[in-house]
Amino acid sequence: QLQLMESGGGSVQPGGSLRLSCAASGFTLDSYGIGWFRQAPGKEREGVSCISSSGGHKAYLNSVKSRFTISRDNAKNTVYLQMNSLKPEDTAVYYCAATYGSTTSCTFYGMDYWGKGTLVTVSS
Repeated sequence: QLQLMESGGGSVQPGGSLRLSCAASGFTLDSYGIGWFRQAPGKEREGVSCISSSGGHKAYLNSVKSRFTISRDNAKNTVYLQMNSLKPEDTAVYYCAATYGSTTSCTFYGMDYWGKGTLVTVSS
């Protein structure tokens, strides 16, 4: 069964950090670009960060630039999202998704597989 699974969510105070992981089972991620998305209550889902299959291309939502870092360890079949200086407005369910190819750029479109999400809550 091909699936993605997110982990690492939780509750944290403003200014805190979390590292989300996106692990694949049933397929290898090294041929896939990965996107991290989030959906806050009452809002549409938005792309937060993406990384190409090689890891050489990355992109970030403007509001998370300099605070979030995406990375991948293809040997572990896992992609990470390091989130620092978290703000209450970062509260959302975070999803990872994979799109085949995406070697020379990264994208938030045309995702082939989605995880079920992990909840991040930033509150004092």
